[in-house]
Amino acid sequence: MSFQTGLSGLNSASRNLDVIGNNVANAGVSGFKSSRVQFADVFAASLNGGGTGPVGIGSKVSTVTQDFTQGTISVTNNPLDLAISGSGFFRMEQNGLVTYSRSGEFRLDNAGYIVNSLGYNLSGYAADATGAVVRTAPAPLQISNADIPPTATTGFEAVFNLDSRSTAITAPFSPSNPATYTSTTAGTVYDSLGNPHEIRLFFALTSTPRTWAVYGTVDGASTPNITGLPATIAFGTNGQLSTAMPVTGVSIPVAGGAASPLTVSFDFSGATSFGAEFGVTELNQDGFTSGRIAGFTFGSDGLITGRYTNGQTRTIGQVALTSFINPQGLRQLGEGQYAETSASGLAIVGTPESGTLGSLQSGALEQSNVDLTEALVELITAQRNYQANAQTIKTLDSVLQTLVNLR
Repeated sequence: MSFQTGLSGLNSASRNLDVIGNNVANAGVSGFKSSRVQFADVFAASLNGGGTGPVGIGSKVSTVTQDFTQGTISVTNNPLDLAISGSGFFRMEQNGLVTYSRSGEFRLDNAGYIVNSLGYNLSGYAADATGAVVRTAPAPLQISNADIPPTATTGFEAVFNLDSRSTAITAPFSPSNPATYTSTTAGTVYDSLGNPHEIRLFFALTSTPRTWAVYGTVDGASTPNITGLPATIAFGTNGQLSTAMPVTGVSIPVAGGAASPLTVSFDFSGATSFGAEFGVTELNQDGFTSGRIAGFTFGSDGLITGRYTNGQTRTIGQVALTSFINPQGLRQLGEGQYAETSASGLAIVGTPESGTLGSLQSGALEQSNVDLTEALVELITAQRNYQANAQTIKTLDSVLQTLVNLR
């Protein structure tokens, strides 16, 4: 029986060496989770399950478990590298097969999908045309190269100071005659096709104290061609605007096949009339031309924000994470992939930083959680265990040889 005891010890120690060696071999693999062998002793029992002073008959490997503690996060130069800080798994999908992983080494394929080295698609939630994330069933995330459509200008805001020391102008206004206006400024608006149009505003102090007329032209017209202008704006004795804003009902004629006229409201709420030189401090409008994606970033909450050539930003989608009641029940598939089992429980899908799910860090990777120092010490201990069990067999062999040699 001692031979069997020693042999079981050799088998257990050998299995332990295999697991430790696997941990060491994968110490540099992104997202790898170390394993640990759990042993159990073995006893012989009598027929009725009892006995006095039973002697053990060796050991066995009870199970091999994985340690899902957090690995060190290291920074990389690839914005598509993602690290999970906290609990959760990336949800991967390929031809209907759903797997889960902690490895965040991603890239874009030729169709704009976010994939790993196996070609599995990263799952998440897509955003609609307005940039709102639609959290229905998770699906492969895609970075679209399509242009975002233009938006026509509906509001124009200007903040400026009109010099209260100016002389009133009584001559009829003419854009080509500087003597018929006091100050001027220009800005750009966009039509329904995204074409830019220059609006030039002209300010003329009228005969009434602190009252100004605002004229306008579009695209360098030689005569006023904006319906709804001129508008009259007035200031109080403190230099603050006293006219209600915004100026509505302003129609701007545009050409080039876009919807015409362009209806825009003008807001001069921040305007002043102090005894200082004319100056414009702010010009804003809410339209923009079409734009092509120039880059994108990941937020800690998994939101993917695209940056476009027209200066706009828009939410493209959101990465989904998955948690399990018993992650140690997952089945290992290799290549850093896991599959759901009855022991792991059903996958609980959510977004980063929601519930118990961790946050995302872009441009970073979670390293293996293998502690090489600890693994090497365990390797020495496992080697000693193996040698000790081999010594047990050697000793029994010597005892049996002595018995055989008896006369």
